[in-house]
Amino acid sequence: MNVTPPVNGDGEPAESAGRIVLLTTSHRVAPGLLSWPAWQALRGADRIVCPDPDHPQLPYLHEAGLDIEHVTPSARGLVEDCRGGRTVVVIPSGEGDRELTDGLARMAGSGRERMPDLELLPASYDLPGARLLDLVQVMDTIRAACPWSSTQTHEGLAKYGIEEAYELVEAIEAGDRQELREELGDVLLQVVFHARIAEEDPDEPFSIDDVAGTIVEKLIHRHPHVFGSETAETPEDVKAHWLRTKAVEKRRESVTDGIPLGQPALALAAKLAARVRTAGLEVGLPASPGDGDLGERLLALAVRAEADGTDPESALRAAARAYRDAIRTAEGAD
Repeated sequence: MNVTPPVNGDGEPAESAGRIVLLTTSHRVAPGLLSWPAWQALRGADRIVCPDPDHPQLPYLHEAGLDIEHVTPSARGLVEDCRGGRTVVVIPSGEGDRELTDGLARMAGSGRERMPDLELLPASYDLPGARLLDLVQVMDTIRAACPWSSTQTHEGLAKYGIEEAYELVEAIEAGDRQELREELGDVLLQVVFHARIAEEDPDEPFSIDDVAGTIVEKLIHRHPHVFGSETAETPEDVKAHWLRTKAVEKRRESVTDGIPLGQPALALAAKLAARVRTAGLEVGLPASPGDGDLGERLLALAVRAEADGTDPESALRAAARAYRDAIRTAEGAD
């Protein structure tokens, strides 16, 4: 197909307006790891502009033999520089970028200018989880600069971990998606905070990377049906293998080893019952003297609930919320 090039008022071929490429990069990706289209644009450019002389990408671009100009471009200057079919690549600095893009938008919107092609080209992309790097960086800053955060210890923060976990459970049970998102962040903060404190231990320091590396290794080891050659057809198969693997890892002598006794009583009872059932043990409940001890009756209810697939802790909380609502209704009726 023949394409007729644009012509000017004299019938002569019009001069090409050229091309402006805004090359964006992520600070969460190691400098120099640019996409192939980005390298193509850079090597094919007639001019490369980067206002920031300390931009982290510059050493790698210089090493690749590219000539970079450290000037702050104007919208008018870029448009003029593209005349004749030239390509100008701009590596934004973060400061003044809005002024440049707004200027280009105003020129294009006026209709009085023959504008070059404008392309926004991401040179590097954030991978899933990239914002966690921001969280670690912010935590480092807070730990160093905040009078309160800089003095905190594992022991001092322990109560907040418990509180945040309960608030997360409450958000889940309430079905509030916005609240769930926020409470997950609060729980995550506790993990990052404790890991940051752990870096300062003079005898056994570890970092957030060590924490993440440990759980990654554990997950892979405990999922051979995903990462290895074993198979698991049902959730029950997976759970059984998980428990067997944990028993070998921890060298546990009893199915009760590793169960925290400090958790809420109903949850503790259900956890013990689950371990007994999974291990296939026959363990009778404590005998109730007389007309029955309250604690033993509650234990029996918790064991029965677990066997029926009900979390007694969640069930009691649901009943307590309904009771709270009834109380408020009664108060309103007075």
